[in-house]
Amino acid sequence: MTTTTETGVRETAVYDLAPGAVARGQNFFVQWLEGDGKVFEAHSAHEMLLLLPGDGAEVRIGRSGQNAAQTVAGRSVCVLPAGEIAVQPHHGAHAVLIASSREDLAPGTARNDHDYASPDARIIGSDAGYRRTRGNGELQVIAIDGIQPPADKPRLKMLQTDTLSINWVEYQDARDRSKLSPHSHGEFEQGSLAIDGHFVHHLRVQWGADANQWRDDQHLEAGPASMITVPVQLIHTTEGVGAGRHLLIDVFSPPRKDFIDKGWVANSADYTPDYTPDSTPDSTRG
Repeated sequence: MTTTTETGVRETAVYDLAPGAVARGQNFFVQWLEGDGKVFEAHSAHEMLLLLPGDGAEVRIGRSGQNAAQTVAGRSVCVLPAGEIAVQPHHGAHAVLIASSREDLAPGTARNDHDYASPDARIIGSDAGYRRTRGNGELQVIAIDGIQPPADKPRLKMLQTDTLSINWVEYQDARDRSKLSPHSHGEFEQGSLAIDGHFVHHLRVQWGADANQWRDDQHLEAGPASMITVPVQLIHTTEGVGAGRHLLIDVFSPPRKDFIDKGWVANSADYTPDYTPDSTPDSTRG
C-alpha cells in the first residue's frame, strides 16, 4: 500500500468494525466489543484502555479464575494493567479495547493488517513512552464526565497509558464547518475511531515537486463502529455531520508528549517520562 510519491503517504481507508473486529495502526490495535453475552479476553505487554461510552461491563484482571470480575460503570475509561484481562460488556452495550501490543492476536487478524506489510520507519516506536508511578498494576476507572477540559479547548478530554494516549471528542449535532482543524503529523499516526454519529474524514496529500504524483483530496464518510488510521504527512481533519450525538476517539502511540507537557492530559500525573532524548514523539499540530 505504500506509494512512490515524494511525500511517501500511503493510501488509507475507513474500516467498519463488527463485534469482535480489530483495526490497527503501526503501534496500536483497536477492538470493537458488543454486549451479547460473550467474554472477550486479551493479553498485552503494556497497559490497555477500555472505553465504555454507554453502559458498563464486567472486567477481570489476571488469568482466568485468578481474580473475581469487577463491575465497572459506563461513561468511563478503564486503564487496564499489562498482562491478561477479560471484558464482558453489559447486555446491549458496546465497548472498545485499545492496546499497543496484543500478543494474543493471530497475524492478519486486523482488518487493515495489509497496510503494515512494510513498516514505516518514520513512526516512533510505542516504547518511547511513559512509566506509571502510582497505582501500577491496578484497574483504574476514570469517569469521562468528571474530566475538565482545558479552558481554551472545550472538546479536549485526553487520557494516557504507558504507551498510548486518546482524545475523547464528543459534541451534539454537526461540527461548525468554519472551525475545522486540518493538520498533519510527521512522526506518528492518528487513529480516528467513530463510536456514535456520522463523520466525514477530509484528507489531503501534500504536493511534491512532481505534479504527476499529486493525488486528489478525499472526503471519506464514516459511520458508527468504524476507524481510519491517518498516515504520517497526510493533512486531515474530521467533520461531524447531521443531527445527534457525535463521539470520536483519537488514538496515538506513543503518548502525545506535546499535549502532556501542556497539561492537557487528565491523568498525566500518574506517569513519568521513560524515553531517551532522541526518541521523543513529534509535536506537530493537533
